Amino acid sequence: MVTTRATAEDSPDRTDRSDRSAVRTLLRLWPYVRPVRVRLFTAACVAVVASCLSLVIPLVLKWMVDGPVADRDPAGVWLGALYLLLLGVAEALLFGLRRWLVARPLAGVEAGMRADLYRHLQRLPVAFHDRWASGQLLSRGTTDLMLLRMFLAFPLTFLLVNAVTILVGVIIMLLQDWTLGLVILIPAVPVMVTCVIFEKRYATVARRAQDQVGDLTTVVEESVLGIRIIKGFGRHRSQARAFRELSRTLRGTELRKARLLAAIWGVIVTLPEVAIGAALVLGAIQVADGQLSAGTLVAFLSTALALRWPVDSIGFLLAMSQEAATATERYFEVMDAEQEQPTAAGTTAPAATTTATATATATGPTGLKDKGLRFHDVSFRYPDAPIDSPPVLTRIDLHIRPGESMALVGATGSGKTTLTALVPRLHEVTSGHITLDGKDIAELPRDTLRELVAVAFEEPTLFSASVAENVLMGASDGAGEPELERALAVAQADFAHALPHGTGTQVGEQGLSLSGGQRQRLALARAVVGRPRFLVLDDPLSALDVHTEAAVEAALRDVLAETTALIVAHRPSTVLLADRVALLSGGRIAAVGTHHELLRTNAEYAHLMAGTEEADR
Repeated sequence: MVTTRATAEDSPDRTDRSDRSAVRTLLRLWPYVRPVRVRLFTAACVAVVASCLSLVIPLVLKWMVDGPVADRDPAGVWLGALYLLLLGVAEALLFGLRRWLVARPLAGVEAGMRADLYRHLQRLPVAFHDRWASGQLLSRGTTDLMLLRMFLAFPLTFLLVNAVTILVGVIIMLLQDWTLGLVILIPAVPVMVTCVIFEKRYATVARRAQDQVGDLTTVVEESVLGIRIIKGFGRHRSQARAFRELSRTLRGTELRKARLLAAIWGVIVTLPEVAIGAALVLGAIQVADGQLSAGTLVAFLSTALALRWPVDSIGFLLAMSQEAATATERYFEVMDAEQEQPTAAGTTAPAATTTATATATATGPTGLKDKGLRFHDVSFRYPDAPIDSPPVLTRIDLHIRPGESMALVGATGSGKTTLTALVPRLHEVTSGHITLDGKDIAELPRDTLRELVAVAFEEPTLFSASVAENVLMGASDGAGEPELERALAVAQADFAHALPHGTGTQVGEQGLSLSGGQRQRLALARAVVGRPRFLVLDDPLSALDVHTEAAVEAALRDVLAETTALIVAHRPSTVLLADRVALLSGGRIAAVGTHHELLRTNAEYAHLMAGTEEADR
């Protein structure tokens, strides 16, 4: 079990973010927020009114102290208390209204973003998924979107609310006594400088923490899916050690975040408290000298104390805003990845491809030369491979005639699986082109192409769904029980009827509740259920025993008679299913012929077949 893992620093989304603007990043959320902007704006206005009501309380206190209290008027005191109670109730109701206004629309925003992310992931090329760890993608669809919902629900509103509250409060204090107001304003400059420094440093640490959460999610996911391997090889200690190391790294990053928050809170809390203390002393002296009324001092200090939460929360709100900006950035790193383009009919192909297609179709639309599945001078290199590395496939020319089955044989690493992946455009050819009945697959819409071509891979993937749902995934929406039964019969998958709930049995995540041979037979059934015109099978019988393989092959012959098929094969018995055989060697087609012809004329092919026969015995 390999425990060396790619960490966040090694992931494909590593770019320089030293000049990132949090505001500019967060503005990318506007298309999602725009449909609910009225409710969010209304909620913000309600919150501003509620917060400003709290600043009316000091004015009521001033009236009470300088009026009913000074005049010893009990009725006035009770009236003032009633005012304060009504103001408190109104403030609470308004804040409750704000929460009601934002709860439903923001849940919808989060759901919409998650749906868009999932839909986009389905449209991204296979090369993207090869590069990205699943845990990183999972964390973007869960943790990051939760952070964005929380930001839109609280920090976004209260950055505005607190700014307005502080501005109104400062104006009220200056109007009551400008000298005391200036004393309160003294800490403003150092607090602002601290916030700027904090924002830059916290952004870096927040990004690192969220990437490390993705790394940790990847480890957990791999450990769950690979639990049989971990237990089978007794690697639970090494896996636990790898998990602890990542956890310790994340813990260190979170502690770094905590230290930054502690530092800014220390500044933001301490300086205003000192200013309030200085204003209290200066105000008391002015009251003693008769320059200031006691009610005015009470109102001033009450206003200053009412502003403590808006000021103290600056660090917390900035931290959440930076985490939201990081989450937005991580979300759009995936959303900005280029999708597979569903080429529309009539789209102009690249010049080289167009010329090659014209040459290939020169014999006319009905010429047999153009029918079936053809590879025209196809070469392929993986997109992330070094530019000077040799291509995986080189100048492949191969023609599988209509209704013909072609077996593809070659040594391990010769490029067989890669070649089969080019037909449904899981990868794009580097040069050359592939045609189906004379039509370049690059000019076919992907949905159309994948309706024409069905695939079954050597490593079958099943979903956490019923047997029937897994199999019928390969058919059109109208397919039902007859198509299901036929496909199960072809794949010799009658075992499905013996499962606890028959074909309605849930197979579990990755189909791990089934054996390898059972999973492979269900994958084969999924490939043939839609009666595809073209069938691509990547060694679909490798996990079957000899007797089951013979039964599947017998049933599969009827299917192959109705379709054009390319079959990656290792066993002679599978090769014999095909009409002809292509030998792939070193990324090139070395020979094409029948099984018996190649046995007589090609030493490499004879050696491969002799090896597989020996292995079968």
